[in-house]
Amino acid sequence: MNQEDINNRKKEVRRMIKERKKLFSPQQVVEDSEKIFEQVERLPRFKEAKSILAYWSLPDEVSTHKFILKWAGKKRFILPVVVGDTLELRFFGGLNTLVTGSSFGIQEPQTEEIADPKEIDFAIIPGVAFDLKGNRLGRGKGYYDRCLKQTDAYKVAVGFNFQILNKVPVDSYDVPVDLVITAKN
Repeated sequence: MNQEDINNRKKEVRRMIKERKKLFSPQQVVEDSEKIFEQVERLPRFKEAKSILAYWSLPDEVSTHKFILKWAGKKRFILPVVVGDTLELRFFGGLNTLVTGSSFGIQEPQTEEIADPKEIDFAIIPGVAFDLKGNRLGRGKGYYDRCLKQTDAYKVAVGFNFQILNKVPVDSYDVPVDLVITAKN
């Protein structure tokens, strides 16, 4: 498959998942998110981790808000801030440090302390679609792929059951994750 075919397939998958998300209620998002993070909390790698890369979720993503707030006093959370074509990693300093970012309307920490990707022990990664081999399809800008290449952290993708496909289209730029967790696996 050439690069143009891969890119077209990625666009098709993003459209398909966007349609599936429309059928998923806010209540289902909450329920599945709680089940997903119960599984994350049981992972030995999570228990051992001190610095965790996560994301402050959008309404159509696995909700991270309760999870981050629950663990923020016990572990250091690092959240991405979109700066140009990269993710700047900042430490989460509480709800009062979050402001709406200019790029995608995502809540981003405005703390002064910037994290080194090498400090990350455990990464919780969003995505549009996943397969059980650890391949992940993002929103198409490559932010997480560029960031994940800089860390040796244990990478866990979180998603809804309808986001799991038999095969996700990937290319040489895509960074796989170590584990994919949904409410059912």
